[in-house]
Amino acid sequence: MRKLLRELIIAGAYFLASLFCSTFGLHYLCTKYENKLHLGIKNEQVHFILFSVCIIFVANITKFMKFSELKLNDNVLEALDAMRFDECTPIQEKSIPVILEGRDLIAVAQTGTGKTAAYLLPILNKLSEGGHPEDSINCIVMAPTRELAQQIDQQMEGFSYFMPVSSVAVYGGNDGVLFEQQKRGLTLGADVVIATPGRLIAHLSLGYVDLSRVSYFILDEADRMLDMGFYDDIMQIVKYLPKERQTIMFSATMPAKIQQLAQSILNDPAEVKLAVSKPAEKIVQAAYVCYENQKLGIIRSLFAEQTPERVIIFASSKLKVKEVTKALKQMKLNVGEMHSDLEQAQREEVMYEFKAGRVNILVATDIVARGIDIDDIRLVINYDVPHDSEDYVHRIGRTARANNDGVALTFVNEKEQTNFKGIENFLEKEIYKIPVPEELGEAPEYKPRSNDGRKRSNFKGGGRRSGGNEKSGNGKGGNRNNNKRREGGKKPARAKKQE
Repeated sequence: MRKLLRELIIAGAYFLASLFCSTFGLHYLCTKYENKLHLGIKNEQVHFILFSVCIIFVANITKFMKFSELKLNDNVLEALDAMRFDECTPIQEKSIPVILEGRDLIAVAQTGTGKTAAYLLPILNKLSEGGHPEDSINCIVMAPTRELAQQIDQQMEGFSYFMPVSSVAVYGGNDGVLFEQQKRGLTLGADVVIATPGRLIAHLSLGYVDLSRVSYFILDEADRMLDMGFYDDIMQIVKYLPKERQTIMFSATMPAKIQQLAQSILNDPAEVKLAVSKPAEKIVQAAYVCYENQKLGIIRSLFAEQTPERVIIFASSKLKVKEVTKALKQMKLNVGEMHSDLEQAQREEVMYEFKAGRVNILVATDIVARGIDIDDIRLVINYDVPHDSEDYVHRIGRTARANNDGVALTFVNEKEQTNFKGIENFLEKEIYKIPVPEELGEAPEYKPRSNDGRKRSNFKGGGRRSGGNEKSGNGKGGNRNNNKRREGGKKPARAKKQE
């Protein structure tokens, strides 16, 4: 006992010493190099950074369960070891045992928490143990977008490397050759089919797809699918499935429509809920309060001397994406753009180049805000304030993934202040405001107006996506029109279409 006590005292002393040294060293570096950071960091802001680092430090020393502690077979553990996956995320720790038990599950977790592995690993574990019909479809994974379906397919490829499990990805936006490949995979029978609702129904309508022996039905980003109008498609697909199956739903939120869907297709499900619609504590959040015509200047200041790496810039419209991309290319920076004007093949090429590190900065609309797995993002910039808190969470959730740290910056013009204050209220904290670089002139004061009964209290309800509330001139719908009257006399045509 004395020996144990002595070791604990020594360990505690080492911990405090290392924490002191780390903090002292950071303070020294911030003070020495503050003029070269181009982030407007002053002495009083060093305390904010130190506080943020303490949060990151504490998060990094938190002990997570190891995959080897779960009831996964050797094939799965071997694949995880090859991919250098060691510790579970919280959603994986809570979901995997439930799925292995064979229970239906509804899990609420935001993007970037490792939910794809949370359902793929136990399903692969079951499939690799045998007992399922050969040459048939045994599992269906539904995804709302092509991009997410592709991401799931990539992870599936890695996890199943040491297992005799086949898969096929079924999504739209392809030529006839790929459609025939999908048809062949569906006809011959793949263990796992990863599909978007529309394209799977297209194949089902042609009469050659047999779903009567499906054992596992998984809905990823269920709330997103309902927001996109896929409820009827999902219910139509369910009619082709056997009643005796295991159904799993993952959603970022739990609105009434998700609860209704769960009651319709799940049987006595277990529930797992983790930090719904709240960003990871490891994300250092800050904002610039500025005029609209100062935003590009801030971008130029941030990237003036140091070449940025692993950066995503989100803008509210494709025209703004093009504007920011042009400005960054003029600075000779390696930048790519993602928006709806690009063909699917072009989007895939840009995403591939960014993931491979050949593109340092990705400027995008919200087309990549949800469901795209991009690791090692160092910085996320919201060029415009997102329309609601959920969009904000999904945007900044691109950084601080897989237990890494990251930074999220938001540019807030005068007309976006009330909307941004609503996001702060939702997060239950005030986001730190960084002074605008002096060379850009005077910036507006942060004086957001009160809500005055507007429909923006929780930023829920799907007003922007479903179109139900956009006609009201306040709340989410009213903020959309702010872009049409931007400061500095910018062209009003830039707010035509939001992505």
